[in-house]
Amino acid sequence: MQNLASTERAALERITHDPMLAQVQQWAAINSGSGNLAGLKATADLLADAFAILPGNIELQEPAPVEKVRADGVVEIVEHGRHLVVTVRPEAPVQLLFTGHMDTVFPDDHSFQDQRWLEDGVLNGPGVADMKGGIAVMLAALAAAETAPEFANVGYQVMINSDEEVGSPSSALLITALAKGKTAALTYEPALPDGTLAGERGGSGNFSIIFTGKSAHAGRNPQDGRNALLAAADLALRLKALTRPGLNVNPARIEGGSPNNVVPDHAILRVNFRPMTPQIVEETDLALRTLIADIEREHDVSAHLHGSFGRPPKPIDAGAAKLFDLVKQCGDDLGLSIAWKASGGVCDGNNIAACGIPVVDTMGVRGGAIHSADEFLITESLVERARLSALTILRIAKKGAL
Repeated sequence: MQNLASTERAALERITHDPMLAQVQQWAAINSGSGNLAGLKATADLLADAFAILPGNIELQEPAPVEKVRADGVVEIVEHGRHLVVTVRPEAPVQLLFTGHMDTVFPDDHSFQDQRWLEDGVLNGPGVADMKGGIAVMLAALAAAETAPEFANVGYQVMINSDEEVGSPSSALLITALAKGKTAALTYEPALPDGTLAGERGGSGNFSIIFTGKSAHAGRNPQDGRNALLAAADLALRLKALTRPGLNVNPARIEGGSPNNVVPDHAILRVNFRPMTPQIVEETDLALRTLIADIEREHDVSAHLHGSFGRPPKPIDAGAAKLFDLVKQCGDDLGLSIAWKASGGVCDGNNIAACGIPVVDTMGVRGGAIHSADEFLITESLVERARLSALTILRIAKKGAL
């Protein structure tokens, strides 16, 4: 650890491996799939106890209502878990935001529930990298920073949501509210195995389009019917044709239909968009609505659009570049080589950046194979990444700005 002030060195030396690994293993032993409300509650309670070591106020906030379109076209409210929010020194002149998520992609009936050692220092388990390891890194970094006198002029909020893996629908407004007025933000998604961070990210939009046509006998009077399934398929092809550099369109599923002897009067098209810039978001939203109107007119059906571009694109602006440079310099001082590259994935960092707040969103552990039963955590990265975060925020505290 080179070029460190004595207070920085003292704070970083408090970060040790075994307590962090024990936390990760305890948290990963509980299934906290995005739809497992009982598992999310148990996890949230454990996290609230763990974050109680910080000198702030801890809340478990209720999720915002979220609508979901069922396969039969009925719109229902989907329940989500509560979100952990910690607030420390809200009156301080410098305010930071730290975010993570407690949910995983593995439901409670998934076969991947247990942990095992793939080799010395490489732990396989659900959520160990994405991102219960990241939560342990965040907490250890904050606890260490709290011991440094220069950190007294920094206030911060921690938000650990329960729905990131499904697009943060019940926490998006909370993220926006917490981001307001912050100097910078760090999010604890996992880095790549070699430590590379995500830089620029595209956005993401998920939509469901409900089509209602008219039933008729497929042999006796098909001309009297209005085929909702055909309308959905036609729209899927037209939307796919929008694909171009900077925009990928994935028509993912058509639900509905009828028996073979009936003209189907109901169908739902599910589609995902991945735009790279805010301008492409605007253009795509207009094209989507225009094409739906064309389909309604040409097929004589009605269509109802549900969904949004829930993850705005995340370009690297001047503020984000400055924060990346700070993280890189801190890495250099710790003997770490920090690089970053563009990513096609999305996360809560997209939403934070859309608020105009500089954010680095892969400050978590080194690991890989996330969202699969091969997910792994490189355990030596627990201390490594916690020290990187702690030094970064101490440098912000010392300067009083980025």
